[in-house]
Formats: sequence, C-alpha cells, structure tokens
Amino acid sequence: MNDQLDQVVERTGVFRCLECGKCTAVCPISWYDHKFSPRRTVGRALMRHDERLLSDDRLWACLTCLHCSQVCPAGVSYADLTLGVRTEAHKLGMAAVCTHGETIHAWMRMMMDPALKQNRLGWLASERVSESANQRVSESANQRVSELRTDPSSDTLYFVGCAPYFDAQFRHIGVDGNGVARATVRALNALGIAPQVLADERCCGHDLLWEGDEAGFRALAALNTEMIRASGARRVVTACPECARALRLDYPAHGFDLGVEVLHLAELLAEQPLPADGRPSRRVTFQDPCRLGRHLGVYDAPRQVIEGLGYELVEMPRHAENALCCGTNGWTHCGAANRQIQGDRLGEAQATGADLLVTACIKCQIHFKCALQDRQLGTDVEIKDLAALVAEGLG
Repeated sequence: MNDQLDQVVERTGVFRCLECGKCTAVCPISWYDHKFSPRRTVGRALMRHDERLLSDDRLWACLTCLHCSQVCPAGVSYADLTLGVRTEAHKLGMAAVCTHGETIHAWMRMMMDPALKQNRLGWLASERVSESANQRVSESANQRVSELRTDPSSDTLYFVGCAPYFDAQFRHIGVDGNGVARATVRALNALGIAPQVLADERCCGHDLLWEGDEAGFRALAALNTEMIRASGARRVVTACPECARALRLDYPAHGFDLGVEVLHLAELLAEQPLPADGRPSRRVTFQDPCRLGRHLGVYDAPRQVIEGLGYELVEMPRHAENALCCGTNGWTHCGAANRQIQGDRLGEAQATGADLLVTACIKCQIHFKCALQDRQLGTDVEIKDLAALVAEGLG
C-alpha cells in the first residue's frame, strides 16, 4: 500500500462516504462517459485498491469543477482526492495526454528555470498586428494602446498569467490574450491605478499542480513568491481565475506566503463604479468559471460589473453555483464527453437570446471558441472576456 495515499484518503474524508451516488449524478463527465464515476473512484479509495486508482486513465478525466463536493452530504472532497491521487501517480511516471501535444506544459516547465529570460512585457508595446489583415491597426487604436499606464512603485501588482502566451497557440480561433492583458490594464487605469507588472513573471503553476506535478508547481511558486514579495506591492490583481485560485489558496497551502491580498479583476472592479462612456444596450449572458465561482465563491462581482456598465444581463438556466463547466481542465483528456459538455453550454447561452457570452476566464473562452470550430454543433455565439467587455464599455 502507498503510505501517501493513506494520508490522501484520510485528509479528503473518503471514510465518510455514504455511497448515495449524488457525486456521480451531478458530474458532467459522467453524463456522457458512463465509465467515469466519482462514486466508483471513492469506492476504490475506500477499499484501498491503490493500483487501480493510480493506473486508471479516467483519473485524468475529472474536471475538478467541484460540482460533486458541492452536493456531497458527507463532505467528501472529491477534487482534493483526485489531486492527491494524481500527485502520487505522477511520481510513478504516469500522466495524462496533453490535448495540445505538450506544447503548453512545455512552456510552463521552461519557466521553472531561474536563468530563463522572457519578453514578458511585449504586450505593452504601442504597436500590434491586426488579427484579420496582418497589418498594423489604425493610428488611433495604437494611441489607445500606448496610453496604458504602469508604475514600478505601485502598491497594486497585475499578475498577467499565461494570457499573452496563449496567442501563439490559439490566435487562429480568435483568441486575443494580449488584448485581455491590455484591457485589464485599461480597466485598472480607469480606476486610477497604474499597476506594477513583473518583467520576469512565471506561470502561476496551477495546471502543473492539478495534473499531479507538484514539484513543477513548487518551482514556479518559489520564483513568483520571491518576485512578488520583492515588489513591495500590497495586493495582486489577476484576470485569470486559475491564477487567483493558485495565488490565494494553493501557494499558502504549500508554504509560499505572498504577504499580499489576492483579487480577481472582477472583485476589484465591483468595489467602485467604473467611469463608463455611454450605456451599451447589448444583452449578455455570463459563464461562471469554476475556479472563480465554486472554488473561490465569487459570483456577484462579475455580474455587478456587467450591469454597472449598462449591459442587460440574462442568466442561463444553470448559473452561479449551479453553472455548467466549460468542459476541460488542465489541457488534458479533452474528448467526446468534453465536447458534448461545451456544446450543451453554448446551446444554453444561445437560447437566452443574448448577443454575447461573457466569461471572466480566458481558458473558458479558449475552450468554447475551440468547440465552435465544430460546425456540427449548430451554434454560433460571440464570446468575450470580461476585461475586454470592460475596456469596450469604457469607450
């Protein structure tokens, strides 16, 4: 038996399981892949079938969306059980297959090298390339970009995350990570904040951690912690829910004390009204990211921001704590079941009659825009990040 798994089983409350099956009943993956069952996994952990736990390929299918933990009457933490088992499996050389050929995980691991030097602030440049025509945008648009204000002595640090890197992988489906980063700074500037940005910031490590690579996560966390503490900032703001989850919860849990307040952009924007120009008349619906919603409990803030900008918010039937996940986590194990989840969610968004689907997570945007490439879904929904919506609302 694996002694570390003993601790995982004890810590996650597996022995409290009532075998009611509510976890499997609400699991999005279980709806479409009947061989996947949180209840079955808990049963294996309870019976200490370690080999089957560690070698089961469906260990990597879990979305860690917290639907199951939310409904469990016994308080079993299934997502933490999954994380613990994945960590032990990774130590044995097991891993999920990356949907994107290890490209994304590769750049995360490259950032673990303390000697690595990056062009981390290229997205702040005053010139950018048009997505559609491969030509520079108009002088007026360039002027707006050049007006972005940052301050190395600011008490607010903007943790950018991997958004600008995602452009290299996903620009062909309409993802603009650089645009999200610029929009975030514009929003902060509108509040009178010229944030710090780190010239050598690293990936937060969220995906490596949740795919079982604790050592990789710790290497990234150590580098980021040193830089954030040296910055002198008193708060960190990020537009990425997974960065927010990692910095706020996972870093302290692994012994990395940032010594700062960590906020998602939506939380900060909800604290004070935005000086928006005009009142947009568009109807929008909102996708609750799992890490922002069920993991961090932030539901009202993004809605306050949307309505504060004058947009008409229409809710999907499943929203807030009952929201359906975007269908993929950690860039792995994305198959037919995940695509069906995405199709269902996009269909819900379209059925609201909204003009636009807004999400506060660039990875939700990526997964949905990827799904929209499949014309068999019969769905066509415009998707925009909350930061970009705010920048648009600011005129």
